[in-house]
Amino acid sequence: MAEIVDRVRFIRTHTEILCPPLVPEVRLHLAHEAVPLWQKTEEELGEMGLPPPFWAFAWAGGQALARHVLDHKDLVRGRRVIDLASGSGLVGIAARKAGAAAVVAADIDGFALTAMALNAALNDVALVVTGDNLLAAPPPAADVILVGDLFYEKALAEQVWEWLMAARKDGAAILIGDPGRSYLPRARLDRLADYAVPVSRDLEDAEIKHTAVWTPLA
Repeated sequence: MAEIVDRVRFIRTHTEILCPPLVPEVRLHLAHEAVPLWQKTEEELGEMGLPPPFWAFAWAGGQALARHVLDHKDLVRGRRVIDLASGSGLVGIAARKAGAAAVVAADIDGFALTAMALNAALNDVALVVTGDNLLAAPPPAADVILVGDLFYEKALAEQVWEWLMAARKDGAAILIGDPGRSYLPRARLDRLADYAVPVSRDLEDAEIKHTAVWTPLA
């Protein structure tokens, strides 16, 4: 069992405070390159085969969704919001800045939990940070569920979609930011807006990702 590391120190050492290109209102602890940070994470924990450091980057789906929420504050103002697989906390922070009454930012990555807390403090907003795997249980009560870039693996996409549909039956509005991942169920979705999102070639296959915000069809 690897020793518990000082995640705050690690994040502050290996990231910079930057603003995502599409969301300059938000400041985040972000990394410039994925592979070196991934390797440093494995070295720090003394483990190999760890998942990528999703928390250290402003992914296209999250940037588009955060931009959409900030530009359409009525979607979340005064409402209870869940930011599913929050990563850096970008989308949840945007929701709070847009006037959400409360935001639960959920992620199962321990570094993400620390990054979300640090990033919330950077932006002077309050997030309820949880490491619970929300997909393993019925959806908690919420008015809005935000999902940024989570349809990149088939099994995960199917699980997320089933969970979102259960939440929708309970009355939650669903908003999804996605840059064209393979397993997004487009035929079941209504396209709300399009964004050209600047991203790093270290992460994606282009410097601009054409990204959309979606909601399930009525």
